[in-house]
Amino acid sequence: MARRELATVPDRARLELEFEQPYLLGPLFGDYDRHLITIEQRLGVHIAARGNRVQIEGEPDSASRARDVLLGLYNRLDQGHDVDAGAVEAVLGMAAQPQLEGIVTEDVTSAPKVMIRTRKKTIVPRSTVQTAYMEALARDELIFALGPAGTGKTYLAVAQAVSQLISGSVDRLILSRPAVEAGERLGFLPGDMKEKVDPYLRPLYDALYDMLPTEQVERRITSGEIEIAPIAFMRGRTLSDAFIILDEAQNTTPQQMKMFLTRFGMRARMVVCGDPNQVDLPDASKSGLADAVSRLEGVKGIATVRFTSADVVRHPLVGRIVDAYEGPGR
Repeated sequence: MARRELATVPDRARLELEFEQPYLLGPLFGDYDRHLITIEQRLGVHIAARGNRVQIEGEPDSASRARDVLLGLYNRLDQGHDVDAGAVEAVLGMAAQPQLEGIVTEDVTSAPKVMIRTRKKTIVPRSTVQTAYMEALARDELIFALGPAGTGKTYLAVAQAVSQLISGSVDRLILSRPAVEAGERLGFLPGDMKEKVDPYLRPLYDALYDMLPTEQVERRITSGEIEIAPIAFMRGRTLSDAFIILDEAQNTTPQQMKMFLTRFGMRARMVVCGDPNQVDLPDASKSGLADAVSRLEGVKGIATVRFTSADVVRHPLVGRIVDAYEGPGR
């Protein structure tokens, strides 16, 4: 692959990229060039493709970013990864972060240093914080993952858990979250206990089905290798040889959080995910997540990873919505 700077005038630059593997250009450009259009709209540049060459014209900084985005996406394809709308948005964000230059520039000739492999996909980081989080998932015994929806907190934790289950480094996965509210008063809902709590655990099921074939998920749930249950079901247990995830942890009380954290057994890993700004408890100041982080941050073997709206990997509008709700004066 070659790149050239064709012309530079004040406030304007024209760059050219030449790609060595033309068969990758279809998925790189997207159906009807939709990926190129996204890059043009986000960065305010003009991109023209002819054969295996691409010309980029725009302000020097924007043209350079567009070049890095295209190179990053091309390298992902060259490494065997898919490129979809989410990947385009992720690399657009990463191109503005110098510390991720090794991921988004043409110098990448091998797979990213941080990745999670599951039966159905290989997952690579889409932001600086996701990189740090994935490193912590592979390294630390207890992790607090804090931040808004759409940043990959629970999804990446489930991916790491599935990866470790497949490799045999843990014997089972235990996925939990508060049901309805901290008090978990489910009696008024129709159906048996499973029917009552399943709607509140659905995001965990969805993540599992994204990592493993459906029949494997169902077989492992039946065998007990994968357990999905509300936090109340953890009381009185010692969870050894397990990867344990608590989702929506901001809706636990300090007593529930202490109970959950002290279930920690030998050869266990635990990830606690939540958004401190989305507490549904009657008294938000009594969130067990905030209480636990204030007590345990800095303790050896415990990592705390904080996401922001800049790390949202859903539709870019989600990040702007988060900013609007959590900005100054809100």
